[in-house]
Amino acid sequence: MGRRRKDPGSRRAISRRGFLTTVSTAPIAGAAIGRAHETPAPVPAAEAHEPVNVVLRINGRSFKLQVEPRDTLLTALREKLGMTGTKPGCERGECGACTVLIDGNPRYACLTLALEAAGHEITTVEGLMNGEQLGPVQKAFVEDDAMQCGYCTPGQVMAAEGLLRANPNPSLEEIRLGMSGNLCRCGAYDHIFKAVQRAAQARRTGGMS
Repeated sequence: MGRRRKDPGSRRAISRRGFLTTVSTAPIAGAAIGRAHETPAPVPAAEAHEPVNVVLRINGRSFKLQVEPRDTLLTALREKLGMTGTKPGCERGECGACTVLIDGNPRYACLTLALEAAGHEITTVEGLMNGEQLGPVQKAFVEDDAMQCGYCTPGQVMAAEGLLRANPNPSLEEIRLGMSGNLCRCGAYDHIFKAVQRAAQARRTGGMS
């Protein structure tokens, strides 16, 4: 027997492409109809992005400036006040290049809003100097060659400063723990730890003020 021929009057065969086109466009059409009855999403208020006045106390001086609510302390220091010693690194709280002291405690400037820092005492690496003279921790880093490319050094110095303010006589293990939030891509950790030890000893013996 030969094959039965399809009746031209039967259901029309649908090609694979035609089927996929029909299926893919149906939800779009339905979504378009649904959106026609939805209430438009509210537009965010412009005031949320408008600058506001803030006073920041940095290195013993008060600075009045305008910042957006979303501006970080890192942005305020570098772009609005020209204090470029605080370095941007990962800008997500992982590398420590932007470390500053807030009320004597090490903090990541990239994770701290400028408005959040108002009313607190902020110390940057510039604030450790006495005029053109390096501060004690800075001197120790130079003497122990605790740097290679130097990019992370300001943050390392600030972390060490905060550590020694809280613990003037740290053990090596305490130094390692206290400095663990600051990364050095060059791997100069051994020299960094020695520099912190030197700074601590010098402070105890009066070798550094």
